[in-house]
Amino acid sequence: MSDSLPLQVDPEKPWRTELAATLRLSWPLALANLLQMLTYAVDVIFIARLGEDQLAASALAVALFGMVLWALSGLTGAVAPVISAELGERAPALRPVRRGMRMALWLSIGAGLLGMGACLLLGPLMVASGQEPRITALANEYNLLIIFSLIPMLFNNVLRCFVSALDRPIFATLITAAGIGVNALANYAFIFGNFGAPELGLRGAAMATIITSFVTLAAYLLAIRLDPKLHRYRILGRWWAPDWQRLWQIVRIGTPIALTITAEAGIFGAAAFLMGNIGAAQLAGHTIALQIAALAFQIPFGIGQASTIRVGYFYGARDSEGMGRAGWVGIALGTGFMVLTAGAMILAPRALLSIYVDPYAAANAALIGFALQYLVIAAAFQLADGLQAVAAGALRGLQDTRIPMVIAIFAYWVPGFGTAVALGFGTPLEGTGVWIGLATGLLVAAILLVWRWLRRDALGLTQRPVRQPSS
Repeated sequence: MSDSLPLQVDPEKPWRTELAATLRLSWPLALANLLQMLTYAVDVIFIARLGEDQLAASALAVALFGMVLWALSGLTGAVAPVISAELGERAPALRPVRRGMRMALWLSIGAGLLGMGACLLLGPLMVASGQEPRITALANEYNLLIIFSLIPMLFNNVLRCFVSALDRPIFATLITAAGIGVNALANYAFIFGNFGAPELGLRGAAMATIITSFVTLAAYLLAIRLDPKLHRYRILGRWWAPDWQRLWQIVRIGTPIALTITAEAGIFGAAAFLMGNIGAAQLAGHTIALQIAALAFQIPFGIGQASTIRVGYFYGARDSEGMGRAGWVGIALGTGFMVLTAGAMILAPRALLSIYVDPYAAANAALIGFALQYLVIAAAFQLADGLQAVAAGALRGLQDTRIPMVIAIFAYWVPGFGTAVALGFGTPLEGTGVWIGLATGLLVAAILLVWRWLRRDALGLTQRPVRQPSS
């Protein structure tokens, strides 16, 4: 290897070497994920001051926009295992990495335009679902602006993959942290008309999102330009030149990831509708408990992202033992962290709930009662969710995404959703039954994904195809 990658392994301490490398890569990514959640929380804090109607309208718009963004981030983020394999095979691999990045940025534009079109279906969807006209009008007003942040956000996702694969994940952390400040200032300015900006109300929140996405993009480009190791790739060089083989490779790997994300988002969205049919207090308790689970999930999600890159390096180097070490270290780290969060949910649930609501207020008694029940199940939920997230990340490093997609869709929607409906509406368990269903789906996914990881050699997943000449 050259100066580009930390693939050197201490033959006397290979597992310790891998553990250190995975930790060095995963903690900035996990922290960036947590900071991204805080960015979204800033929007909610400011919009809530406008009133319940504006908050409800933005929540409905973001539900669709967020699902589209998340899915397309999975599609374009498939560049991570692609360029990691190139780096693992012959680092620094300047030309292959540059071409892969170029095609991922092309894909961001094409997919982003399609995603903007999908988001424009918000109005008809709200009318069909019987939303109040004033909420629909506000949501459409917000949505028509926020969709212009989609393509720069996808660019940011691709550039984050690039800096992480090139062993600069701290850039993602720092840029995301700076974005929180930009977002807060822009919300303050454009929602309420401060700093000489026009007072735009809910539209101002959408403007803040657009501004933040472009400032973040500029920050990534500046960081890449100023870092000699990253700048040497000249990822914007020959921007117009296509490489259809690499574009198809990213699409082939990324499409199952996008569909997997859509299936997972869909099951949690469906769970909210199930809880709403059970009762308002159950839905409120479900929402708070799920927020806590989602917060904890960002850590194994970051470890899974790191595992994709680490396994991808060794996949490119055709080092089967290295692939195994990288995957198992990530799985152990992700599951180990979730043991800690599961313990916190069992031992100190009220302390966790106090992040969002006052757990001792009489007005919150029903909500807290249900949330406490759900957090007990969330403890088991955490272990399964962390395990499946990192196992899926390790398999993505082998560019194996199609069968994991089938596994995820089956697990979430057959045993998962089926159990949720059966126990939630066919037994006295109600909301608790819905949560048991969610945990069941994640557990089945975790078992099947880990089984596939165990059999990676027998299934031929570790055999990288011989390189074909690029067009």
